[in-house]
Amino acid sequence: MKEIFNRRSIRRFTPQHVEKEKIDRLLRAAMQAPSAHNQQPWEFIVVENPDTISKLSLASPYAKPAAGSSLILVLLADNRVIKVPSAWQQDMGAAAQNVLLEAVHLDLGAVWMGIATSDEAADYIRNLFNLPDFIEPFSLISIGYPDGSKNEFVDRYKDSKVHYEKWQ
Repeated sequence: MKEIFNRRSIRRFTPQHVEKEKIDRLLRAAMQAPSAHNQQPWEFIVVENPDTISKLSLASPYAKPAAGSSLILVLLADNRVIKVPSAWQQDMGAAAQNVLLEAVHLDLGAVWMGIATSDEAADYIRNLFNLPDFIEPFSLISIGYPDGSKNEFVDRYKDSKVHYEKWQ
């Protein structure tokens, strides 16, 4: 699957807007992700407003690429549906990866920015969107048409990382 091998973190985008059909495809891809006990905890906020995008770029020091995107998906988890508390972040990670791969398929660029890894960033998102207590911020994905960088194959395979039957 070329999308897996070609995907790169794209942090600079053209001002071109992402078409509604492509946004729909990205969200559908996210919701096809596997999840523990099929809990599907994901919720999404689709952000296209430039003012809100600018505010999202301030969520953490690592969220700066958000400022130049024309679309941000805010990935959130609904604690009310979580059956396996230790797995919600894995579920959300699978949904995020599906978005990133679909972005490549649609000739878009994207970069995943963690939010759940920082209490300050999560609180910032909670306050920005006035989220209820049962909604847990997970990540931001900035999406747009790449400006300069592109999704292309870079071989990252390392034999030293593979162990057969035992460690070393």
